[in-house]
Amino acid sequence: MKWTKLKYSNSQINKVGDKLISSTSTSQSLDDAMVILNNWRSAHSFPLHTFAVRLKRVSKQVDSSAFTVRRLKRVTSILKKLKRDQTSKMKMSRMQDVGGCRAVLSSIRKVNQLVLDEYEKSGLRHKLVNKKDYIANPKLDGYRSIHLVYKYFSDKNKKYNGLLIEIQFRTNLQHYWATAVETVDHFTRQAIKSNEGEKDWKDFFKLVSSAFANIENKPIVPNTPNDRIELRSQIQNLAKKLKVVKKMNEWAKIHRIIEDFEKVSKNKFDLYLLNLNLTTKELKISAFKKSEEELANLDYSRLEESMLKNNEDRDIVLVSADTVKELRKAYPNYFLDAKEFINTLNKYFQEI
Repeated sequence: MKWTKLKYSNSQINKVGDKLISSTSTSQSLDDAMVILNNWRSAHSFPLHTFAVRLKRVSKQVDSSAFTVRRLKRVTSILKKLKRDQTSKMKMSRMQDVGGCRAVLSSIRKVNQLVLDEYEKSGLRHKLVNKKDYIANPKLDGYRSIHLVYKYFSDKNKKYNGLLIEIQFRTNLQHYWATAVETVDHFTRQAIKSNEGEKDWKDFFKLVSSAFANIENKPIVPNTPNDRIELRSQIQNLAKKLKVVKKMNEWAKIHRIIEDFEKVSKNKFDLYLLNLNLTTKELKISAFKKSEEELANLDYSRLEESMLKNNEDRDIVLVSADTVKELRKAYPNYFLDAKEFINTLNKYFQEI
């Protein structure tokens, strides 16, 4: 298949990043900048594919129930990251998660085995440039996962050398938590994922993350109760106040898929373009075969540009998954589905 070739230098890419978040940029200059941004993002497809193929293989060797996905970062997320105070000095070419793949495994032990044996000790030719262990040291907002960032290197495909790819490793529990946060963001129009939202919701997810950490016998989130009885009490009080279970169950009923999802389900595809209307809660799904990746990237860019120009309230992402079942497991937030999170929470409440 034909892969997008990177046409621009890091210097040009960095200038585009500055231009995209400048309040003085003209409409034409922003259009020109988007062309460069889309080429740069799409160029990550080949190295991302390389990492994702290996991740899928070694994950299954470690855990037969593991599933993996990959995605190119949304333009809106790229812009938010560039604008954020803590990353305001970041140059766009150094952004580490434009191309990202993820493995979700059944236990902490298997996550650690995969990271240690298949990555840190494996002697990959790609250079490991960053590691963040948010399981050993959870983020203040409750996020838990392990991130490895690699700088792509190849003797055969030198044009992609230097592009950064992020790999995330998490357990099912950590995945339920992270996707529940995004489901709440989608429905309540908050940005809890970026630590911007109502205090009660942010506190609720911090506390639940600590409860899940206790289940996995790992460090809890800073500034949450060490006493497990007190922790459970605070979670129950906030869950009742926010009507968490009731709301999440209602959201799943409102959600509608307006494409011919049965057709998508019965055929073999590799890429899925998810287009969630955050006003109507309708999800459009476009499916592509591996040979159509360039077309998928073009459609992805076109939809995002239209969304930005028309100020549409949508969440759009291009992702890869082996089956529709794994697509739902990997991105339940786009299906407004938090049943696994709710089931785990209910079991936690029922424990003595």
